[in-house]
Amino acid sequence: MIRQKDMNKLIFSFLLPFLIFVDARAQDSTAYELQRNKINSLLAERSAKFGQYEESLSARTGIFGFQTKKDIKNSNEILRQIALNDNAIFTELKVLLDYKDLQFQQVKSNVDHNELRIDSYKRTIRDLQVKNEELLDYNKKTDKNASYLQFLLALFIVSTVVCIFIIYRKNNAIKAKEPQSGIKVIT
Repeated sequence: MIRQKDMNKLIFSFLLPFLIFVDARAQDSTAYELQRNKINSLLAERSAKFGQYEESLSARTGIFGFQTKKDIKNSNEILRQIALNDNAIFTELKVLLDYKDLQFQQVKSNVDHNELRIDSYKRTIRDLQVKNEELLDYNKKTDKNASYLQFLLALFIVSTVVCIFIIYRKNNAIKAKEPQSGIKVIT
């Protein structure tokens, strides 16, 4: 009899691979969502920097409302930060696409594995159908042979009964024809 402790170990050993798979999928999903959030925050930062750039273009602190060197440098610095931000966005997008590719490969691997299993099941079913047909044919042959044997047995029993009946009748006829010895009949 299985003890409760052994039963718990057995159940845990069956559930452990499933739990690891679910945890790995959850971690992949969480990492994917974190990466998306990171990209979204970089895009929001980029939009804010473009707003700053627009303001810096309209800034004219020079004499007679002209832009000064400092205004142009400030605008250029904001453009440089936008370019760096764009590079960071592209890097993070690459990471995100790698996550997607990894997920796609996992799904493709699962699909391939499931197709192999389905093909294996189909082969097994086909083999079992062939074996079933063979067994049905064998069963028909044995039924036919059994019917034939039953017929022969019935014929043997009937012929034995007929032979015994004939022997019995002949024996009675012979006994009836023999004179009884020891007693003489006087006429």
